[in-house]
Amino acid sequence: MSITDFTAREMAQQIATRKISPVDVITSHLERIRHLNPKLNMFITVFEEEALKEAQLAEKDLMKGKPIGPLHGVPIAIKDLTPVSGRCTTFGSPLFRNHISTHEPTIIKRIKKAGAIIIGKTNTPEFGHKGTTDNHILGPAKNPWNPLLTAGGSSGGSAAAVASKCVPLAEGSDGGGSIRIPSSLNGIIGLKPTFGRVPFDSSPVNRFGTTQPFVHYGPMSRTTEDAALLLSIIEGYEPNDPYSVPIPEENLLNRLSEGVKGLTLAYTEDFGLYPCDPKVKAQIEDTIEILRKHGAMVEKVSVQFGMKLEELISFFNKMWFAGLASAYGPLFDQFPTQFSTSVSDMINAGRELSAVELRETELQRTVVWNTLQEKLNHYDAILSPVLGVPAFPHTSEGPSSINGRATSPISDWMMTQLYNCTGHPAISIPAGLTPEGLPVGLQAATTKFNDRLLLQMARTIELERAFPSPILS
Repeated sequence: MSITDFTAREMAQQIATRKISPVDVITSHLERIRHLNPKLNMFITVFEEEALKEAQLAEKDLMKGKPIGPLHGVPIAIKDLTPVSGRCTTFGSPLFRNHISTHEPTIIKRIKKAGAIIIGKTNTPEFGHKGTTDNHILGPAKNPWNPLLTAGGSSGGSAAAVASKCVPLAEGSDGGGSIRIPSSLNGIIGLKPTFGRVPFDSSPVNRFGTTQPFVHYGPMSRTTEDAALLLSIIEGYEPNDPYSVPIPEENLLNRLSEGVKGLTLAYTEDFGLYPCDPKVKAQIEDTIEILRKHGAMVEKVSVQFGMKLEELISFFNKMWFAGLASAYGPLFDQFPTQFSTSVSDMINAGRELSAVELRETELQRTVVWNTLQEKLNHYDAILSPVLGVPAFPHTSEGPSSINGRATSPISDWMMTQLYNCTGHPAISIPAGLTPEGLPVGLQAATTKFNDRLLLQMARTIELERAFPSPILS
């Protein structure tokens, strides 16, 4: 068994008991990155020298018997939208190709305090603006299950790095599905926690920019235990984040074994809106049977928002476009040729919105909230596909049709935006492979601050049917 096959918990335990050294752990992962990154475009920047130095210091601390954190010597990847002080952060944009961050958010400080070693920054689309990963710095992040296909986005590099065993853990951010989309396409666990459970304070310039829509940090991993471990490290109140809240006192790892017996779950295959490939639906429903087998009652339900899919996407886009125009408009005016066409179009569309139009999106968000929360008032969780399709070619932003129904390639295949409207916790759980061998993700969402329940469902499925990994040479 190679070191890179270990889970994060296994690595941490092996390091703590001095069965393997932090230097060996980091060296093994750097070798794998050097071998696979040219094929998969996962990392924009790899911190080889820095990571090795940190591993040597971690080893010295062990030998001296100093107290260590729960991830001491364990490598982790950070999405290149998230600043790390003193390290290059590009935001997926050529404008920031050589940008060195001078600050970092609470999540990074907590990851470092836990002893994890940041091994690199992962590929992301320009300013995280879409559900696939491609940019003018590195090109597309490719799927380890088939490098001709997309890794998804916008945390596509993080998902591919975890799935390919280049790291056991990665950080992602999610403003419209950006953790769950690539997790589904790469066959890993991806959790968008309850909004406020994990501080989101990456921008000291705008402390109020994460609510339209809700943007979350969250863990990405190959196992449920690792996701719970990372969440337990990064969660918790931070006074410098105006939306941060105290969390329930609970031991996430110890409670994973509580299972799903007695839960009442709602299942929708499409939220009454989205097209879904029958191959995806088959894997989702097969996985739902595991939950039934372990004592959950699952009922198929109708979800009706009283709007068409294009209406939902339209009001969601207004929030996104206004945010991009506000954050990057001044830079766009100075360096218009440094922006991709898609981001330029979004900024221009955002600038055309009136304040009244933007406030009117609150009415449609309220409809989404009321509809989903009404279901959660009667059920413990809502189950659905994460996406309507498995992975598609990385030369595309999405399918133009699903089951013969014309779709918008940039939006209509993602069943994820809803929970960024509401802030509910939502997870992508590996739900098997299509006949072509491509991963499918089961989405589950629950009431706010009940994130533990999502991990319990994932753990139940994982114990029944271990999550597969791609075979890479």
